[in-house]
Amino acid sequence: METKEIQKLIDFIAQSGLDEVNIETTDLKIKVKRYGAAPVVTVAPAQVSASAPVYTTPSAPAAQAPATPSAPAEPAASANLITIKSPMIGTFYRASSPETPAFASVGDEIVPGKVVCVIEAMKLFNEIESEISGRIVKVLVENATPVEFDQPLFLVEPI
Repeated sequence: METKEIQKLIDFIAQSGLDEVNIETTDLKIKVKRYGAAPVVTVAPAQVSASAPVYTTPSAPAAQAPATPSAPAEPAASANLITIKSPMIGTFYRASSPETPAFASVGDEIVPGKVVCVIEAMKLFNEIESEISGRIVKVLVENATPVEFDQPLFLVEPI
């Protein structure tokens, strides 16, 4: 089952009013319980593999993650920037551990295959690799914060 399908299932269950759903196949076991308003998801796949990050060109600054009040304005040439988006739900980390430097920082050049961050989902750390060449212009997510599927993570200026 793909990440998009799991997200659609969670949304459907959230709207249905059900408090608990269990789905089990030969490849996958999903258990969704709702405590209060927020559903809690447990997925136990036979083999977990991270899907590729989603890359898009932002159409408007409003489509990006909300900025903190003290954050500077978007660069003037934002129409030329490419957004690296999260391929999954999880916790965003800029480095593999607190003692190591960030995988990608503002001003760094990236190439296809370079790890730009990790997203931890259910105690598995998934390395997110770049599929484009460019320079990091902005990191849109704070370290160690939750991210949603398709949430913008980085703005990249193509080279």
